[in-house]
Amino acid sequence: MKAELALGARLGVQRAALWAMAARGDDLARLVSAPWRGNPYPVYKRLREGAGVHRSSTGLTVVASHELCSKVLRDRTFGVRTADGVEPPPFAASGLPGGVPVIPSFLELDPPDHTRLRALARPAFSPAKIAGYRHDVGGVASKLMVPLLFDDDFDLMAQFAAPLPIAVISSLLGVPDVDATVFARYGRVLGASLDGVKSVRHALLVRRANRELRGLFTRLIAERRANPGRDVISTLAASAELTELELATTCELLLLAGFETTINLIGNAVWTFARNPDQWDRLRADDTLLGPAVDEVLRYEAPVQMTARFAHEDTEIAGVPVAKDGMVIVLIGAAGRDPAAFDRPDEFDIGRTGQNDHLAFSSGAHYCLGAPLARLEAEVALRVLSAHFPTLNVVGTPRWRPTTVIRGLRSLRLHH
Repeated sequence: MKAELALGARLGVQRAALWAMAARGDDLARLVSAPWRGNPYPVYKRLREGAGVHRSSTGLTVVASHELCSKVLRDRTFGVRTADGVEPPPFAASGLPGGVPVIPSFLELDPPDHTRLRALARPAFSPAKIAGYRHDVGGVASKLMVPLLFDDDFDLMAQFAAPLPIAVISSLLGVPDVDATVFARYGRVLGASLDGVKSVRHALLVRRANRELRGLFTRLIAERRANPGRDVISTLAASAELTELELATTCELLLLAGFETTINLIGNAVWTFARNPDQWDRLRADDTLLGPAVDEVLRYEAPVQMTARFAHEDTEIAGVPVAKDGMVIVLIGAAGRDPAAFDRPDEFDIGRTGQNDHLAFSSGAHYCLGAPLARLEAEVALRVLSAHFPTLNVVGTPRWRPTTVIRGLRSLRLHH
């Protein structure tokens, strides 16, 4: 109880301080505070002004232009941990005692550990391997669609956008008896923790999710070692290059990253097409636009809006000094709307050609390992939906997640 009270008091002070900064006009503080975070694009526009790099009153440096975001993500001067490899305590571990130890996954490691662990997982997510899953993904999507055709209206997020990638990544890993509702809850809870733990209740939910996932994969790893199959867990469990904790955290990362981003990609796509019915008509008339449509959604309404890097030496960004171990916030969502990189950036155009690459899957050493799978699932989802829905009729007002790093819908109801 004492730990809970102390955590609650600390979080309350942090929230009040951030809101005060936001009220005084600090744009980074506004991105993580209501009501500004609901529509971050006007804030992004201000942050792109000038050189596209700003020093926030929070003490962090923010980059918002496409050029600078790409530079920081690719530059080996910056890493995901401090120069000595010691990262600030993970949000999930900074609250209450008695939780599962939070060991960084390779997503949170710099070379050489990042390189070693990523190489072990890479074969399961190669473009050639992913292409072979297209038929199976289509089968899952079609099966999920059948009951929806008999409902007057349905929640796209709960009944289609979440179950599809959860079923796919669970099958790929070899996770049996999947409860999509429970796994989607894990994704929401742990995805929200990327913003930082918001309350004592959130800290407890994060601890519970970590504990349950660790228990699940500890059991599955032991089972696969006794009776290996052709799934990814079996392959990783057979490797002598992973410690027990590295194996567990890698499996947890592949599961969560394998569905959480894609859930929001599908939801953001459908919401964006619902607001741009002319583009939906174009897609339905020409399925060669499926791939470009997915990339345009990723540019226009990225599921992951920001990430962070630490400077590994004293450096500067467009003339703004950044001290060693200084944190830089990279605004992926702002880069996607940069008029210096994209013509008509605030327009949604699935026929867009000759443009810069979006940064929705990051860039450089930490480019998303699961990008080919996410693209495939989103293409299949849009293909199935476009075959059955000549128009996207939204019921009521969509519910957005109250988060900043992850931009996505909690609920989006459609009717026939």
